[in-house]
Amino acid sequence: MAATPPWYADINMAEFSERLRLLRSARNIKQSRLAELLGISPRSYNRWERGGNLPHLDMLIKIADILQVSLDELVGRTKPSSDIAIHNHELHTLCQQANKLPDEDQKALIQIMDGLVKKAQLNEVLRGKAK
Repeated sequence: MAATPPWYADINMAEFSERLRLLRSARNIKQSRLAELLGISPRSYNRWERGGNLPHLDMLIKIADILQVSLDELVGRTKPSSDIAIHNHELHTLCQQANKLPDEDQKALIQIMDGLVKKAQLNEVLRGKAK
């Protein structure tokens, strides 16, 4: 079994677990969903948030990518940013992929998204009038 890297000693376990919980919660991701995105069991993930274990570097990188933060931010070396581009990880990933599409396809996506947003806004107005 490989030895624990020396930089792990610099990570405050309690601070990391709290930071992980706060970052996940700020993005409205449930523990079970984040575990699924990481390809691990919810029980393993829960240990990280309870401060029982620290993830290995490869998992730290995956967590940082999913939560859209730097590794320094994730492990508490820098303050957490309140600037979250897109809260939903799947939507964030799709937007990154959509950004590479040709202009014609991007315009079509814009029309679809605009229609969905307007529909949601209209439903919200109608719900407000029904009360």
